Order: sequence, then C-alpha cells, then structure tokens
Amino acid sequence: MSRLLSAGFSRLKRDKVFWISMLVMLIYSVLCMLNGCRQATSDVMSEYQYSLDQYYFHYALSIGLFCAVFMSLFLGTEYSDGGIRNKLVIGHTRFHIYFSNLIINFSATCLMMLVWLIGGLIGIPTLGLWKMGMGLVIFLSISVLFVAAFSAIFTFIGMICSNKAISAVLCILVFLGFTIFTSMIYNALSQPELSSGIVLTAEGMQMTDPTPNPNYVRGVWRDIYQFIIDFLPTGQGIQMVELNIAHPICMGLSSVFITIVVTLGGIIVFNKKDLK
Repeated sequence: MSRLLSAGFSRLKRDKVFWISMLVMLIYSVLCMLNGCRQATSDVMSEYQYSLDQYYFHYALSIGLFCAVFMSLFLGTEYSDGGIRNKLVIGHTRFHIYFSNLIINFSATCLMMLVWLIGGLIGIPTLGLWKMGMGLVIFLSISVLFVAAFSAIFTFIGMICSNKAISAVLCILVFLGFTIFTSMIYNALSQPELSSGIVLTAEGMQMTDPTPNPNYVRGVWRDIYQFIIDFLPTGQGIQMVELNIAHPICMGLSSVFITIVVTLGGIIVFNKKDLK
C-alpha cells in the first residue's frame, strides 16, 4: 500500500482543488481573526471581553464543506481518468485502494484545518493567547476525530459513486443536511426552561414573571437530542464554535465509531462494485 500512498500524495501535491481549498481556508481564517480584533478594539464593544478562543474554532462549521467538495472531486477524477481500474490491473487490492484514498483524504483535510489554525495566530497580538488551558488540547483532539469521521463519510460516497458530478452533489447535500438537522437540534436544546414576556404598563415596558417555556425540551427527549449533536460531526462542530463542549469523551468515541463503521461498510460495498 506504500506505493499507493506515495502515488496518491504525489497527485495531491498537484491537485488544484486542494491548493485552492488551502488558500481559501487561510484567507477565511485571517479575515475571521481580523474581524475579531476589530470587535475587540471597538469603543462600542469595549464592555465585552474578547479572547482568541471565541474565533479560533470557527473552522469547525466549514471544514466539512471543504472536505465534501475536495474529496468528491479528488475521487471522481480517479474514476474519470481510469486510475482505479489501472490500480486493480497492476495488482493492488480493493481494500488497499479504498484505505489509501481514505488516508490521503484525511491527511488533506487535516492540512486544511492546520492552515486555518496557523492563520488564526494573527489574532494573538490583539486578542492574546488562549484562555481555555488544557481545553485547547481537547478541542483540537475532537477536531481531528470529527475530521476523520467526515473523511470516512465522504470517502464512502466518493468511492461508491463513480460519477464525479453526482458524487459532488451528494457529498454537499449530505453535509448541508447534517448541518441543518443538527442546527435545529441545537437550537431546540438552547431554549430556556423559563421564559418572560414584556407588557406595556402606565410606567412603561415591564418584564412579566417567568413561566414554563413550552418549547423547552424535557425528559428523555433532551437526552436523545444531546446524544444526536454529540454523535454527528456537524453537531460537534456547532458545539466547538459555541465553546460549549459538555461531553468530549462521548464526542470522540462517536467520531471513532462513525469512522470505523462507515469505512468497513464502504470497503464491503466497494469490493462488490462493478468497475468495468
């Protein structure tokens, strides 16, 4: 498999989509941090305390999209150029072909994430260093694991679907579907247990006494909702951006589970796929 990896990384170095994604991630990171620096130094927002932590993990919402676009096009080219058939002809096994592509895709996405992290350092002179201590290690560890889960999901789609255009559309739709779904779940969990209204009186506007919020998720449903956003990579990304990670072990194990199960399923289906 070392020859497959060597050839794959050599192709990655020449891939235009990969380098464009790296550049966009770097620009996005720098602009995000500069915006944070602007807010931190604004007189209007001077009463708020800003830190590097608040902006440093914003890649968690977008890295999945970059992963989806890059992998679908990268693997689609393998099919359109006949690369996968050629690998089989010279004696490589389907397992090695699938697994080598997964490793290359995972490595490429980690490099995109690394570019963001490097670009984000531009905010240190204004925002200072991280204030989360060991939380930084936890956040970065979760990032690597949910990137592995994204890589497994989109490698599965890219290796099963031989049409580049259809593969790209499917990958993007899966990412957007997961994002919308987990956003709805997270918003439901963010509802306060009690809510207060505003009434107009002779003395002006006044707050009413707190009453139970009918939109508050209670009981076993709250546990189910929490498990969903801890389990799915997009849910983990939302929690990272909000700096609200309550179950890091569950999140990490969920990403490992998704990576293993989806990869095994992908290898089984790919082994049965007709490549003629």
